[in-house]
Amino acid sequence: MGKRILVAEDEPNIVISLDFLLKKAGHDVSIARDGEEALRLIREVRPDLIVLDVMLPLVNGFEICHRIREDPALRETKVLMLTARGRQTEIARGLEAGANAYMTKPFATKELLSAVAELLRTDHASP
Repeated sequence: MGKRILVAEDEPNIVISLDFLLKKAGHDVSIARDGEEALRLIREVRPDLIVLDVMLPLVNGFEICHRIREDPALRETKVLMLTARGRQTEIARGLEAGANAYMTKPFATKELLSAVAELLRTDHASP
């Protein structure tokens, strides 16, 4: 059974690629092309995982991640941050914002699907 995944990304080629890969893996995929749309869809769709670009228009990925972690209803949502910025300071900032994992662009398909599977596997694990 596939999970609900929200892809928050404004780069059309990456959206097409992620949409295809994640649907092929059996997931239900929603797309947000800016931060405000992402925040709205997070509340509407209640995704199991958000693949979140850092550099989104209107509201950036760090701020979205902070808001998710501050909301008790959304706090447990898994977040995979995706960014072209791979410096250690950016990665640390993403993890501090509450991301569960951080991946840099360009990403390998296998690596991305592996990270998604790992995050979703721990989604409803019993303590």
